[in-house]
Amino acid sequence: MTIRLRAHHLLCMLTYVGKGYSPAFIANYDAIAGRLAAGEDILLVAGPDDICAPLTGTTECHCFYESVTERDAKAMEAVSGLLGRPLSSGSRIALDRQMLELMRAAFASGQARQACQACEWFELCSNVAAIGYAGARIAIR
Repeated sequence: MTIRLRAHHLLCMLTYVGKGYSPAFIANYDAIAGRLAAGEDILLVAGPDDICAPLTGTTECHCFYESVTERDAKAMEAVSGLLGRPLSSGSRIALDRQMLELMRAAFASGQARQACQACEWFELCSNVAAIGYAGARIAIR
């Protein structure tokens, strides 16, 4: 199978530690973390993705806000630069340990944080990165 992710979730997954909007959101994200660890590839999409699924149709759903679309564009640009290839909706990524480490290093250094400005999770993600991603649930063997 393939995991459908919007671009800014490529950054969010780096620091995911089991916190989220609701128990259903967390359970879904945990399942996605397991699928990534098992080697499923990523398909970049515009708009709501597999992580957003539990929020769609709820009052917590912010998937269609202009600020989230802008966050996606900034994340797409940052990750494209890191990977050295253009990415867009429809691009596929095979996440491996080397790529995860590269992305985490860029995130921790601030090189790939442009999309994170004004995000409600900014402080949490900064703290996770500052302690070397201890407790982060996305792990690639």
